[in-house]
Order: sequence, then C-alpha cells, then structure tokens
Amino acid sequence: MSGMKPTQPPMITALLAPQRYPGEVARVELVETHISWVLLAGDFAYKLKKPVKLPFLDFSTLALRHQACLDELRLNRRLAPEIYLDVLPLLGTPQGPQWATAGAAGEVIDYAVRMRRFDEAGRLDRVCQRGELRPAHLSDLAATLAAFHAAAASAPPDSRFGEPAQVLAPMLDNVTDLQRMLHPNAGDEVALRLARLEAWTQSQFTQLAPLLRTRKRDGRVRECHGDLHLANLVLIHGRVRLFDCLEFNEDLRWIDVTSDIAFTYIDLLEHAQPGLANWFADQVISHSGDDQAALLLRFYAVYRCLVRAKVAAIRANQRHTDTAEVLADIALAERLVAPQPLQLTLTHGLAGCGKTWLTDRWLQSDTQPPTLRLRADVQRKRLFGLAPNARTGAGVNAGIYTPEAHALTYAHLREVAASWLRAGWSVIVDATFLRRTDRDAFHALAQDVGAGFAILAPQATPEQLRQRISSRQTQGQDASEATLAVLAQQQRELEPLGVDELLWVRR
Repeated sequence: MSGMKPTQPPMITALLAPQRYPGEVARVELVETHISWVLLAGDFAYKLKKPVKLPFLDFSTLALRHQACLDELRLNRRLAPEIYLDVLPLLGTPQGPQWATAGAAGEVIDYAVRMRRFDEAGRLDRVCQRGELRPAHLSDLAATLAAFHAAAASAPPDSRFGEPAQVLAPMLDNVTDLQRMLHPNAGDEVALRLARLEAWTQSQFTQLAPLLRTRKRDGRVRECHGDLHLANLVLIHGRVRLFDCLEFNEDLRWIDVTSDIAFTYIDLLEHAQPGLANWFADQVISHSGDDQAALLLRFYAVYRCLVRAKVAAIRANQRHTDTAEVLADIALAERLVAPQPLQLTLTHGLAGCGKTWLTDRWLQSDTQPPTLRLRADVQRKRLFGLAPNARTGAGVNAGIYTPEAHALTYAHLREVAASWLRAGWSVIVDATFLRRTDRDAFHALAQDVGAGFAILAPQATPEQLRQRISSRQTQGQDASEATLAVLAQQQRELEPLGVDELLWVRR
C-alpha cells in the first residue's frame, strides 16, 4: 500500500486493502490530487471525487459527485473509450466499503469512475522527463486534437460560453485568488508581479475582444477537453491518447479551441522544450487551418499558467508545502508576456531541395524564439477550399497554380505573416520564393514591423531533386503537388539571390 496519511478519510484507508477489489489484486496504490483520489488496483483504476467545494467546482454532496462521475465518463469516452469503462457505486459504510459488483448490497456512500489501467511510464510528462518525447508524437497529438475539436459540439449562439466577458472573468479571478492564497507570505513583490500580469491580460483583452466574438460566431468555441497538460496524455501502442477531461465546470470546458491547446503549449515550455512547443503549435494550426489561433495563443497561455499556479497554490495549502511551484508558473507567465525579438525567415529554392525538411528542424530547435511556420503548399490548398493533401491534378500554370493563383497565395502568406508578427511570433514562410519581387515584398514587411530578416536556401543536385519529387509523388502524403514538369518550369523561372540578398542567408 502507498499514500497513507494521518488525515486520510476512513473510506480511502479501507479501500487500500486489496481484498476489497474483484479479481486478483496484490497491491493498491493511491494517487491523490487536490480534488480526487485514484486507487490503482490490478488491471483497473477507480477515481473518486473529494467532497470539496472550491471557487471553480462543487463536489460537496453525493448527488453532485455522482453527476460529475457520469459527466467524466461521457466526456472521456469521446477520446478514450477503451480506457473509460463505467461508473461504479460504492456501498456500505466508510469503514467497510464494498464495490457494487454482483451480490453486493447496501446503501450507496459514493461513486467512482472505473478505468482500465495503462502503463504510467507512457504519460507524456514522464516521456518528456526521460528525453523521449519526439516531434512525431506531437504531430500525432495535433492531428487527433484537430479532428476532436472539429467534431466537438459548438457553443450555442445564445449561450454564455465564449462571450468576451465570460472569457475574461476567470482570468481576473485567478489573479484575485492567487493574491489571497499567497498573502502575506509571498510579499509585495509577488503582488506587484501579479498586478502586472493582470494589466497585460486586460490590455490584451481590449484588443482581442472583437476577435473573441468572431470566434464564437464562427464555431470556434466548443465542448473541449479543458485540461490538456502532458500528464493527461499517454502513449498507448505508439499513439497519443487523451484522458481526464475537465468534467466539473462547464465554463472551463466550453472554451475556444485555442485555450484547449494552450495548456499543452505551456506545459512543453515548463518542461524546458521550447522547440517542441513551437512544433506543437505549428502542427495544430497546420492540421486545423485555424490561423487565428496564433493571435490568441499567448493570451490563453498566460491564463493557463495562472490556472496552473492557482492549482499549485491550492495543493500547497492542502499539503502545507512551499510555493516554489506557484512562483515557477508565475515566472513562466512573465516570460510569455516579455517582448521577444522578432524574425521573419523565408525559404528559397526549387521543389525537392529540402525547404520543408529544413524548416521542420528549424522549428524544433530549442534555440529558436516563439516561432510559427507558413507553408505555401498548405495555405494555397486552404485558400482554394481544399484539404492540404488533396490532389488537384493540375498541370503547369493551371488550376490553383496559375500566375493569378500564385499572386493570391503570396498575398495571403504576407497577410497572415504580418498578423502573426504583430501578435509577437517570429515567422518562417516555407515557399519557393523564386521571384525577387516576392522576396522584396516580405523583406519590406520585416522592415515595417521591425523584425529581423533571413533566408534559408537549402541546396540539392538535379538528380536529388528528381529523386525526391518522384518519391513524394509515389507516396502521395505531402501537400506539395510538384512534378518533374513543375521542376523544369521552376528551373526556367528561378531568379537567383542577388548579391545583397546573400547577406541575409542563414547557413
């Protein structure tokens, strides 16, 4: 047995006995959070709600805990039906509890969500701590999240969910609650730091309120997961699965999809993985096509940092531990609001030269500031209402590849890049940029917003170009539709970098 504490309720102490569980159970482990107990017994986990009432949840009665268990089962079966099995009543007395299995009788004293256990070593927080979290895992997660958000229920137009005032209220509550919980031990300095974060949040909200309204109107406020940190993600058979949706508060679950991904984003930063954080944000936006998410991600990321700080403060108060974790979360929020030097980076080169391969690794580098990527192949398809991997079969200078379509695509890339730069992101634009006029237009954008400017120009031999294009066509898994005929056309149209442009080339 583990988790025994002097203040442990009699019911939890009794449930640490293996004989109280069906099947072969040699040992029972207890995992405790600030709102629940999870008992690990044999092949199953039994999650009970603590009888607590907090500003953001109420589990104080048996009926409320029962409903929360039913909600948890429903919500999580959307994502992990093989893990979430049923809701089990607990019968008897706190000193002699029995699970409501065949033959059991007595008064219901509580309820638990029964789950199939998985290998805890596969939790992404632990995978990350071991240095084994890979970009491919986050690409898988991003694809799953984009599909989940697209299928999740949208907030009704007349509901309170996603309304600007309703978005701001919990953000300000976090600051108020932290001020109260940390006073007087934290001192005036922490109070001042929280006040600055509150002022930043208010300022951002003033700018973003019209966008928040638009997002709700466009169906971007949905019944989300609500608690997407790395400990609620697990690798099972090599795939990332999501579990432990936030069931106890509708206002914290019916949110903008950007708020949902922001928790994973800040958790990667907190695990000292800025490159993977960049990659995750890039992949979510790429899979979802939600370019506006970049305008909101920092806003929601700061909110998520202070949510985490508040939870850490509650836990510290319950366990009478120090506030180091709380202060670390506040510090991360401060780093997110601190101005970063901006960089606009272009690629330049023929189809197959390695632009996307190189920008993949550029994004994943831990030395990069907060950075997002725009892929011309993906943006062009979406601009014309197509999925990124759709095959149009268009020939050279035809379909969505005419000169007019080229001009529309590059104008769109410049517009999105400008909005992202002004939102505080450095941007990589992955496109051929064969023409000097296109490159000059983006250089002018960098100057307009005060960003640094660079060009990535990977090289390949003609044979390598042909081999890569042929292989990509055979696999059919990439947004690019370049053919050997397209390559020949590009070779004729290529305007090499000028002598002055070579100053901006990154090696």
